[in-house]
Amino acid sequence: MPTAEEAASFAATLHRHGLDLRRGTTEILQINTGKLCNLTCIHCHVNAGPKRKEIITRHTIDRIVDWLAVTDIHTVDLTGGAPEMIPDFRYFVQRLRALPQVRTIIDRCNLTILNETGYEDMAEFLAAHRVTIVASMPCYCPENVNAQRGDGVFDSSIRALQRLNSIGYGRTEDLRLDLVYNPNGDRLPPAQAELEVDYKVELKKHFDIEFHRLYCITNMPISRFKSWLKNNGKLNHYMDLLRQSFNPAAVNALMCRHTLSVGWQGEVYDCDFNQQLGLQWRNGKPLFLWDINPSNLIDRPVALGEHCFGCTAGSGSSCSGTLVSGA
Repeated sequence: MPTAEEAASFAATLHRHGLDLRRGTTEILQINTGKLCNLTCIHCHVNAGPKRKEIITRHTIDRIVDWLAVTDIHTVDLTGGAPEMIPDFRYFVQRLRALPQVRTIIDRCNLTILNETGYEDMAEFLAAHRVTIVASMPCYCPENVNAQRGDGVFDSSIRALQRLNSIGYGRTEDLRLDLVYNPNGDRLPPAQAELEVDYKVELKKHFDIEFHRLYCITNMPISRFKSWLKNNGKLNHYMDLLRQSFNPAAVNALMCRHTLSVGWQGEVYDCDFNQQLGLQWRNGKPLFLWDINPSNLIDRPVALGEHCFGCTAGSGSSCSGTLVSGA
């Protein structure tokens, strides 16, 4: 939980630039389906892993979908952990796809899960339900991927991408496949547009892999990545880098302005990072999605902390990549 001094630090930075951070129109409902994952990545801000027990229930899924059904929110973003590992993942997708108003459904996939026993037909299921895949692929070189995500992850990811391509993902507009780059260590991502070109050239040349977009996302100094920074004596350096790289042009495009984050129990937050820090919305008591009137979200102040510098550093960072072109 950020201290009052930490929250004031980011708030003071906004104030110095004549900025205020408040919610606009909610366009995306991002649901963290739980912390269960087949990987244990160094940069993970969720502390996800194979032994985690936090998993969304069918009852919570039904309450979320019922709330969503009467809103104009156009995108549902399923994240985790590995969302596909929750027992009711397919049920969740099917309920979303059955809504009268068509929504974009995003699955934030670590790729390797598609090769695991019990998930052999998951790629085909996602394609049949026109689910957009946003897949973690921190580099086109095996050394960097395996160092960040574990031995053998690169080869497994390549196999998964080739399989996705074989059923149309990344090669048709109906089956979108976007990749996510996270830096390996305590540095900011490079220019997104330039790195996307490199990814497309290298993945096509060596593996005949195609995809639509590359998203560059800054590693957030919370949870497992914060522990890694502390253990390697790099936390203060990294925080100084984020503060010194503050870009006021990124503030108006921050995802907390248009994304509503929901936890695996239905709790509400401004973003997935605030969720992992326990900054749940309150009104005398903790608030859950079904306590919220969707028409009363505009202009609500965003809960701030020191970690917010991660989203405003350099070109800015969000779940859809950089926020400021050419920064």
